[in-house]
Amino acid sequence: MKLHEYEAKEILSKYGMPTPKGELATSPKQARDIATKLGIPVAIKAQVLVSGRGKAGGILFASSPMETEVMTRRLLATKVKATRVQSVLVEEKLNTKKELYFGITTDRSSQSYVAIASSEGGMDIEEVAATMPEKIVRVLINPFCGFRSYHARQIARKLGYATNQLIDLTRIFIQLYKVAMDYDAEMIEINPLVETIDGKFVVADARLLVDDNALYRHAEYKERLVQEETELSPREIEAQKSGLAYVPLDGNIGIIGNGAGLVMATLDVVQLHGGNPANFLDVGGGASADKMASALDLVLSDPKVEVVFINILGGITRCDEIAKGILGAKRRVGFVKPMVIRLVGTNEEEGRKILTEAGIHVLDSMEDAAMRAVEMVKSGG
Repeated sequence: MKLHEYEAKEILSKYGMPTPKGELATSPKQARDIATKLGIPVAIKAQVLVSGRGKAGGILFASSPMETEVMTRRLLATKVKATRVQSVLVEEKLNTKKELYFGITTDRSSQSYVAIASSEGGMDIEEVAATMPEKIVRVLINPFCGFRSYHARQIARKLGYATNQLIDLTRIFIQLYKVAMDYDAEMIEINPLVETIDGKFVVADARLLVDDNALYRHAEYKERLVQEETELSPREIEAQKSGLAYVPLDGNIGIIGNGAGLVMATLDVVQLHGGNPANFLDVGGGASADKMASALDLVLSDPKVEVVFINILGGITRCDEIAKGILGAKRRVGFVKPMVIRLVGTNEEEGRKILTEAGIHVLDSMEDAAMRAVEMVKSGG
């Protein structure tokens, strides 16, 4: 889950990191009042959950309260990368000498966090890595030892700093690591971390992505995930509410399974036989009839879906419960789209009986079911 810039900065400020003076505004008048209070030139920054905001025109500058009002009105009336601007952060414009980058993210190949820094901030770190790899400082973080002061000092030296500036950077790097750990961050970055003309360092922009799987430890954000602005589609939000693991894809065969591994294997076997999955949907272990019905409702609501492939391998999941869920969905919305069902495992015979008595055919081979689903799409259902 992505946090807005102003939210990330509020957190960093609580951890003692220097951030620009500023406040959030949701109207042009409010922005003008903030600029009047600050009494200095300001940056007006659209609060949208997209990257590349500056290049897309989402950051403007003003030298007076009246100009701030005009610029804010302009931003609030536009979209940044198709996202409507609903609020802006009005903060002091920094006197910049140099822009740095510092971030912490996960390195899946080493199964650990990694600290990444660069003396070339203010641009995409991927672009810096591709065009100027010598400008990237990368330090793997041992999960048992964590990120220590000597790691931070090593990075600061490689960025070309010494004495008091090295101490200041070390403190910022260490505190950012603490935030990452406390907030279960998938990724946290300061870009740019500005060195001002008087030699101080200020967090000019910040991004924080909280791991969705850890949101039970951050109740304030878990509630907002389905209530406020989010990058999730309406179907993804509905899946969150129903406790379903759902990812939309670009194909036309709806996929429902129980267990992430089984669903991934289902996607693979469908593609192997020339089909295109429309989604990943895992109802999880021990899914109830109601949960299965919710999953079907979700997949059937996607206009791209031409055929639904349900692949159930019953362990703690009972096949008879799955069958009841399928019939429950049929009663509610009707089956306007063809379905292929593979049902094997716990209470398999009961589940098959429930479905066959309702006139729904069931297969026991995943391979055969995948081929049938692909053939149905190719023949128009």
